[in-house]
Amino acid sequence: MGICITVLGLGSMVFGIYRGEMGVVLEKAINICMECIGIG
Repeated sequence: MGICITVLGLGSMVFGIYRGEMGVVLEKAINICMECIGIG
């Protein structure tokens, strides 16, 4: 059961990277950090 969930999770990650979602997530993370610090 655990192996199936791991494979599914890795597959989802690969699919998201393939679609270009990694840049979107990184951009949102940067915006959140800047808001917490008070710069942005």
